[in-house]
Amino acid sequence: MNAIVETPVVSAVAYRALPAYLLEAKYEFLRLLRTPSFAVPTLMFPPLFFLLFGLLLNHGNAGAARYLFATYSVFGVMAPSLFGFGVAVAIEREKGWLALKRVAPMPPGAYLLAKLVMAMLCAAIIYLILAAMAYTLGGVRLPLVQWLALGAVSVAGALPMCALGLIVGSRANASAAPAFVNLIYLPMSFLSGLWMPLSMVPHFLQQIAPLWPAWHLGQLALTTTGQATTGSIGGHLLWLAAFTAICFAIARRGLARSA
Repeated sequence: MNAIVETPVVSAVAYRALPAYLLEAKYEFLRLLRTPSFAVPTLMFPPLFFLLFGLLLNHGNAGAARYLFATYSVFGVMAPSLFGFGVAVAIEREKGWLALKRVAPMPPGAYLLAKLVMAMLCAAIIYLILAAMAYTLGGVRLPLVQWLALGAVSVAGALPMCALGLIVGSRANASAAPAFVNLIYLPMSFLSGLWMPLSMVPHFLQQIAPLWPAWHLGQLALTTTGQATTGSIGGHLLWLAAFTAICFAIARRGLARSA
């Protein structure tokens, strides 16, 4: 009887909270538009990297373009996720913005959810740019279902990367956060085989590749395009889910201590 009574109440509360989530997402989007110094490099850096190292240096090699299109799609989601959470949260936490959010009459998860939505939106935009470049300049041809599957992996990949960035944002100060993010962003991209196949790097680097979340995302991306991969889809998903949960738990403790 209690379950029957409580269900409409829970639904009503969630319905009333929805405008607050949408409003926070709207303001996060406006903040992004008003800071082109962040938005433009974040959106254009992965496509420029793909153009230089994925297309121009491998001109005429359709196989390489197909491989790098998959891996650079993962590389593209890392920047908005790591910088959007790692740097932005650190700056806003240091300025007292998070403390203000805690006392504001808003759902407690709206702040982080809005940033997650923006990271996913940026990832989708980057993926569409990469897809257009791969199709027109790289000669990549895939069935529609593979284009969509790779896009889904790219967008969903924002979740573990945002969780990792949130650890930095919850513990580093505003001046140190960009350095920490860069120490994670570029080395992990290289060590995960996103810039080149891991067969081209020393053997010991190949052995430690499964330690990085970007490697697991890269394997999922390669799977969607029908390429040879290591491990199973279920294993990669389970690893990423555990990694995301652990990172959010660590970040939550960091944010609680900074309150």
